Amino acid sequence: MSSSPSARSLVPPDAIEIPELAAALEQVSAQRMLTCVAELAADGYAGRRVGTPGGRAAAAWLAEQLRELGAEVELVPFPVVSVRELYDTPILQWSTDGRVRRLEHRRDFVEHLASAELPRPRIASLASDADGANVRGRWLLAEAGDWARACTRAEAESAVGVLMARGTDAEGWMPKMIAGPPSRAVPILGVRADLHQHMADTLATTPVQVTASVPLRQIGAEGLNVHARLPNAGRGGPRVLLSAHFDGVGDDPSRRLPAAADNASGVAAVLEAARVLAAVTAPVDLAVAFLDAEEAGAWGAAHHAPHVPPDTLVINLDGAAQLHQAASVEAGGPAHGLLATLDQAARLTGVPLRAGAMASDNRRYAAAGLAAIGVGMGMPGYQTPAETPERVEPDTLLAAARLLVATVWLLAQPPQA
Repeated sequence: MSSSPSARSLVPPDAIEIPELAAALEQVSAQRMLTCVAELAADGYAGRRVGTPGGRAAAAWLAEQLRELGAEVELVPFPVVSVRELYDTPILQWSTDGRVRRLEHRRDFVEHLASAELPRPRIASLASDADGANVRGRWLLAEAGDWARACTRAEAESAVGVLMARGTDAEGWMPKMIAGPPSRAVPILGVRADLHQHMADTLATTPVQVTASVPLRQIGAEGLNVHARLPNAGRGGPRVLLSAHFDGVGDDPSRRLPAAADNASGVAAVLEAARVLAAVTAPVDLAVAFLDAEEAGAWGAAHHAPHVPPDTLVINLDGAAQLHQAASVEAGGPAHGLLATLDQAARLTGVPLRAGAMASDNRRYAAAGLAAIGVGMGMPGYQTPAETPERVEPDTLLAAARLLVATVWLLAQPPQA
């Protein structure tokens, strides 16, 4: 694969020696994509979690954008189970010698996805899992790296719940997720590693009291995929599907999570590529899928994949916000030819590629036997309040959209004699 140093090494469209492709690439607009990112990350969509009014509004807005391109658009509902919903802000505070320390949600502590629901604060003394103390009716401080064993003990010995050590991202946030392991029978909170150690050190010399709540429940929801067939779809040629998930993890009850990078950026690049390709004269049967419920377990792609014609070539874009050294690419199913074309397009457009894991909707299509490739170009602030539109780089959006346009254009060309 190609290995250019950064997105800023993009080959200018007028330097490409294929006039038709160069003309198409000239039509790609960073400003349109930035406008799309800002729209989807706006307050009114509330983080775009599956099954919410904000998620449905995002699907409706995207459907309208595709209709303006002349596409045939269908909104397809589907059921989703076991979505984690945080319906109130969790509480965690601890005290000793009359001094109370109140911790900040998503900075100092976070709900664990395997937690049982604890809707109201529970006050109890703290016990360490390391000393074999009686834990009945007490919060249990798990040893670092051994939360599952602590949960088993807490369940067996009727502890109130478990406090485990948890890391943060480089900016000090604990990212939000809404899909995870099966729930345990006790509440579980992740505490920032240094604070967890501080609690352990304090507990070694003096009693500690903990007050905590985990207002987290599992719900069913209805997802809503947006499927579109572009106006050039009757021209013959290869079947190509460009996909990106539009859902996010949703706002916290008292904090915004805009989901600009994951995955408003990918949606914006796919929409812009579709806009440009709708006017391309090369024969291609082009479809677009904006998928829901990726954050809940890639349910939208799982629902769609069985209905996709088996000869379809799928390119899924998850994240187009901050390209550093190279875009990550994962190929699945019978994708050798598609991967070769993607690499050729990357060389033409100056987009650096590298093999890397892309755990996104592309895997659902590959599992259905389709030639599927996942592409990712960075997600600054991933699933935190710091994931804002201002951090989505115009150069990366250009790189992503041009790569998609060039790949589809090359796929549509007749084979060389």
